[in-house]
Amino acid sequence: MARIAVIGAGMGAMAAAARLAVAGHRVVVYERAATYGGAVRRFERDGFAFDTGPGLLPLPAVYRDLFVKTGKQPLEECVELVQVDPSSHHVFADGTQVSLPNASRAGVVSALDEALGAGAGGRWGDFLVRAREAWDRTRRPLLEEPLWPNWSVLAEREPYPCVPHKKLLRTRRAGTLAEVAAWELRDARLAALLESHALAYGLDPRVTPASAAVLPYMEHAFGTWYVRGGIRELARAVYERCVARRVEFVFGAEVTGIVEKDGRVAGVELTGGTVADADFVVAGVAPGVLDGLVPGAAVRADGEVSPQRGAPSRLTVLLALRGGRPEGVAHRTVVHAADREEELDGLFGERPGLPASPTVTVSRPADPALVPDAEHEAVTLTVTVPSGLPVSDSDVESLLGAAERALPGLRDRLLWREVRTPADVAEATGAVGGAVPAPALAAADGRLLHPSNATRIPGLFAAGGWAHPGGGLPHAGMSGALVAGLIVEGPEFRGSQ
Repeated sequence: MARIAVIGAGMGAMAAAARLAVAGHRVVVYERAATYGGAVRRFERDGFAFDTGPGLLPLPAVYRDLFVKTGKQPLEECVELVQVDPSSHHVFADGTQVSLPNASRAGVVSALDEALGAGAGGRWGDFLVRAREAWDRTRRPLLEEPLWPNWSVLAEREPYPCVPHKKLLRTRRAGTLAEVAAWELRDARLAALLESHALAYGLDPRVTPASAAVLPYMEHAFGTWYVRGGIRELARAVYERCVARRVEFVFGAEVTGIVEKDGRVAGVELTGGTVADADFVVAGVAPGVLDGLVPGAAVRADGEVSPQRGAPSRLTVLLALRGGRPEGVAHRTVVHAADREEELDGLFGERPGLPASPTVTVSRPADPALVPDAEHEAVTLTVTVPSGLPVSDSDVESLLGAAERALPGLRDRLLWREVRTPADVAEATGAVGGAVPAPALAAADGRLLHPSNATRIPGLFAAGGWAHPGGGLPHAGMSGALVAGLIVEGPEFRGSQ
């Protein structure tokens, strides 16, 4: 039985802790905050409750597997999972609207044809077929296996089977998501639909590789799910599973250093100088935090993938509204930006800022647990913003103005609002500027890969969104599984079969 210290109680770290405890190890989690969950937090006031991190769960099989492997109670006995239908409602810049059924290719094709015109659904359906091929080519190396030592193979190869396109008498293939949209979808609204999946993760579609086609494919193939009571309930369930497996949690305990002895990890140092001995250390922290825990040492091996730097953040506005949630409204509505170039330049250009009419995700859960009574509604607005962006009242007003395109009369119903800025994300996660990591993607010279879970220091491993396979709830859970496998089975571990 090994002694294992886990730094941070985020979702990836807790997933690793539960699996390691089941394997017979003594696991202690040290969390500087007063609670678990990392970015998966909840805000409550006056009988209203809101998720301040992710609001929906893609690919729930990751957490189903975690619960199967760590106890007798399956995930569905610990939380109530609800498949969201429609998966999303979209309001485009020209006023066109469409609702997309959950996990139904035929339904999506029909809905797009009806809303956008004949042929639109067929082009999107054909795109999903190609996206599936990219998914099949990258699923194992990007999600189910530790990062290959020759990871450059993933960096150089574009897995998306782009359709040849003739331009200026030359045949070309799309290299970016924006080119896929322009050359294969050939409709500004379909382009906005595709690019919104990249924007949600803070990715610039103009430079994001075509392999990002796997992002809408995952949602289409595996559905979109909501956890009754909010995603915070999933964090609670994972925490309780850890406790049931005798994982010890120490809250309000900040790790200030990683102790090395004889060339390998030997424990962690806490505020005040106390040292907790450990045979292995799992760090579920942002890259800058991890680097600071090992002064004077390079945590990553020479030539390894560098952590994503300068990733965008999120601005979230929580709205307490008078009046109940109308019947038939979508759980999630995406209001697309009025000016695509203005938005992309504001997010990724040299002068960062929020555009006058950004792409906003409006979340309206049909969940009595989130409101004081049926005569009120809890609504969350989310928008991708540059990391470190100072948020002004005019920025919040821009969000409200955009959201009113999907929620008429919003301001008349408003009781109060609560704003969560990149600074709040930074406080919760430790990431500089409140940066939010994107999932790992192939191609793009490795720019969207994440550092491996093993590090230069023997016995020190990294889990969570800033390590392989990257950001997002499913990917965090996968990182925990990979770290547990590397510790239990050793460097020869190659993932689940």
